[in-house]
Amino acid sequence: MTRINIQFTLFSAFYSPLISTMSGGFLKAEGLEPEWSVSPPGKSAIEALLDGSADVAQSALSQGFTTLGKGETPRVRHFAQINEMDGFFLTGREADPDFTWDKLEGADLVCFGGGQPRAMFMYACHKAGIDFSRINLITPGGAADIDKAFRDGLGQYVQQQGPFPQQLQKDGIGHIVAQVGPMIGPCGFSSLCATPEWLETDMARAFMRAYRKTRLYMNETPAAEIAKAESSYFPNIDEDVLAETIATYQKLGCWTPHVEITKDAYEVTLDVFEHFGTLKERYPYEAVCCLPPEA
Repeated sequence: MTRINIQFTLFSAFYSPLISTMSGGFLKAEGLEPEWSVSPPGKSAIEALLDGSADVAQSALSQGFTTLGKGETPRVRHFAQINEMDGFFLTGREADPDFTWDKLEGADLVCFGGGQPRAMFMYACHKAGIDFSRINLITPGGAADIDKAFRDGLGQYVQQQGPFPQQLQKDGIGHIVAQVGPMIGPCGFSSLCATPEWLETDMARAFMRAYRKTRLYMNETPAAEIAKAESSYFPNIDEDVLAETIATYQKLGCWTPHVEITKDAYEVTLDVFEHFGTLKERYPYEAVCCLPPEA
């Protein structure tokens, strides 16, 4: 077996297409023994690619925009999609089947303070026709900090990826009222990236064979079966909650079977960051992305 090192920027059930390459045995079937990690606070997964401690990283197209905005040439390429839609949920203190986005105006929202989660959420608010500046933002830190803050009583609403909101709901602390993804539509949300040199290797081709099979598995396999295989990766999440989360993401359609980052999805991501105000120009697809290695 050949060891392959995978690093996540964020770790949640939303990234199940990458997690399931490991939990579903697809990498091992290609002779690859996976080792995985999450990039520590203040350090980018891109650094792990560049220093050789990771072969593949879960990242986002906006990483490339940041590099280009500094006048630098990206040293990695985004070669395959993980999620083709935003996977965040809005959870409220009370059940609200008649929730509308304008209820966020004047309300206290526990949320991410910056980066892509903020950019996408601001764009969703724009698409919903509400005034983002009228939301009272509470930004305690990362995903675990946000979850703790809401559990401790802060905020009327909270912005989270699954399975955090599903666990809140099961624990009787909150009720999911909306999904952000449908408000934005398909986009290049999260992606796999690697160095151009690695993408030319036999390991890269073996990885892509495994990943293509995993994409089909994510859409064709019952959520409960995927959750059972993944459960050891989420020791603090109940297995039925994980299954519910995976089923919701299957229904959302963020795990489309194709692996390539489409130009249409890329253009929507440019729209998001143009609205966010951090995009200096609309960079060409080829400056950030490439097609995945062939089998």
